[in-house]
Amino acid sequence: MSDTKSITLNGEPRQTAAATIADLVRELELTPEKVAVERNGDIVPRSTLEDAPLSSGDTLEIVHFVGGGDHADEGSADTWSVAGRTFTSRLIVGTGKYKDFEQNAAALEASGAEIVTVAVRRVNVSDPNAPMLTDYIDPKKVTYLPNTAGCFTGDDAVRTLRLAREAGGWDLVKLEVLGEARTLYPDMRETLAATETLAKEGFLPMVYCVDDPIAAKQLEDAGAVAIMPLGAPIGSGLGIQNQVTIRLIVEGANVPVLVDAGVGTASDAAVGMELGCDGILMNTAIAEAKDPIRMARAMKLAVEGGREAYLAGRMGRRKYADPSSPLAGLI
Repeated sequence: MSDTKSITLNGEPRQTAAATIADLVRELELTPEKVAVERNGDIVPRSTLEDAPLSSGDTLEIVHFVGGGDHADEGSADTWSVAGRTFTSRLIVGTGKYKDFEQNAAALEASGAEIVTVAVRRVNVSDPNAPMLTDYIDPKKVTYLPNTAGCFTGDDAVRTLRLAREAGGWDLVKLEVLGEARTLYPDMRETLAATETLAKEGFLPMVYCVDDPIAAKQLEDAGAVAIMPLGAPIGSGLGIQNQVTIRLIVEGANVPVLVDAGVGTASDAAVGMELGCDGILMNTAIAEAKDPIRMARAMKLAVEGGREAYLAGRMGRRKYADPSSPLAGLI
């Protein structure tokens, strides 16, 4: 009989007789192909799990993906690209706050989105048969965008995304490093450092940031493949609070710009697109609507309409009335 080992698993002490990490994963009734493992601070490549010995005193993190964060006409070529990948829908949706995975999947379908943000969280070792996001939203059909929601240091964010890459092989990621829990505003110093680290390691970071054109340019220079300024505080639904700075970011960027956070209703999404943004990312606005499926459809249409309006070029603003009908020839 194998010796019992004392390890720390996902922050909790555990006794196990597993000889290898793969044995431990199976002991937990988990599927090795659906998880990522960190041992003593280092990622263990999935291809080596069968041969990776387990020792007393090891500290392991086992994680998987959980629900976290304009569509042109069929004949149109109005697509957008990020890091060499082309998409038709300009709406990105999150995967948190829904009542269940079924509703989440239905809202995604209604939105027409091709990218979903997903959080990286510890697996539930007490219930290995609990449903997983990948059972409802197929990562082979929809692009998963792992994010670092809830990270308050650059090191934690980088560590999380290393695990995400091991779990699913994704290098296109969403980086956010929060400064405090009250405002959920980004810590730009930590965000910039993490962006540089991720870019050096071959990641393609789409970066949540303040609505500051100078900070946006610094992130682009550091290796960000997309700039994602907040429209308003995360989850607030206040809409875009500073259209001037969003427009300046769009005008100065050489990478896609997407409004991230603050959208509350369809008109907010349309405003962001009318400013020239390449896309809009939202979660709460759909998930917390009274009818999330209907709101998802509304957001799809709003993003499409805002994009069309931007391409059409709005009329100029005037200080005074200008009649639509000619005054000459009146009876």
